[in-house]
Amino acid sequence: MAITVDPEPVWDKPNEVDEKWIHSVDENVVAKMPPGTQVKGIYRCGVTQHEVGKAMVSGEFESMTSLYKTLPELVPRPFVEMTDDLPEVQASMKLLAELHKKGVSPNNKYGFRVPTLQGTLPQYTEWHDSWEDFFSNSIKAVFEMEEQMQGPDPEVQQLCSAILEKVIPRLLRPLETGGRKIQPRLIHGDLWDGNTSTNVATNSPVIYDATCIYAHNELELAPLRPARHRMGEAYVKAYFGYFSASPPEEDQDDRNALYCL
Repeated sequence: MAITVDPEPVWDKPNEVDEKWIHSVDENVVAKMPPGTQVKGIYRCGVTQHEVGKAMVSGEFESMTSLYKTLPELVPRPFVEMTDDLPEVQASMKLLAELHKKGVSPNNKYGFRVPTLQGTLPQYTEWHDSWEDFFSNSIKAVFEMEEQMQGPDPEVQQLCSAILEKVIPRLLRPLETGGRKIQPRLIHGDLWDGNTSTNVATNSPVIYDATCIYAHNELELAPLRPARHRMGEAYVKAYFGYFSASPPEEDQDDRNALYCL
């Protein structure tokens, strides 16, 4: 399935809506409901359009379904009431590590069964046997999208070549050579403080807005590195208390920096 990149994504921009539509239900909607239906509340509904919108909905549905089948206590059912607080560090990272341990790729390959998107940008999801091969193709796709949107740039092209030819082999090849081995693990794919919260009723962590792939589990921690995010080093440290860093352990921080690209 080919997905065209939206040159001006608007998924994260506010849309002006008349206040009456926030606090009331259109009478035409009520007329379609069964006789005697009572409206108890009004919930947010996302609307998407065209090819990218269809892929966004499909990708998130398949992602959330995979997460729920693997670890249902970490994924909200419809209409879960959540706080504005970050989930507790130890509880959330314990469940995340459990998700990664249980979510082993069904075909032992890296990728995902449908296209998934971060915002309006498609992720690379083709199946590969090797993590180095998968990640190399994923990074190549990112640079190709950048060139498609911004035009060619010699410095960016040089950077891309250096990453593909030097950085990735240096940091990822040791994961699968010298007697070392990793497994493709189901990851949320966009885990940051905007996509996780706390269940009001149970005080337990919940995650949502997933864009899953089967990947090296440490890729999940990349969004926690930027200083602008409230979830940070404390969560990463807690995670490794439940799921040890892949050997060679001394490369872990450098791998994390690479995964931020």
